Amino acid sequence: MARTGKNTWALFLLLLAGIVLGSFIAQLTEGISALSWLSFGKTFGLESPVVLDLGVLILTFGLKIRFTIASIIGIIIAAIIYRLL
Repeated sequence: MARTGKNTWALFLLLLAGIVLGSFIAQLTEGISALSWLSFGKTFGLESPVVLDLGVLILTFGLKIRFTIASIIGIIIAAIIYRLL
């Protein structure tokens, strides 16, 4: 059975690169008044990490995700690049 379609790992890596580059651009443009709208966003996640103490093993869980306008633009550009490849 032949596998048709594009590689899902390529899509995942492109989307991850778009998010990282978008977040980087958002941090760079935070102090520039004309481009500060790129750093506007919302943060989701746990404020304090959840700790599970099992006596011998201590596990700490925490996750925080920040979406900005620049990271959303990065995701859109990565999806367009994936469709063109």
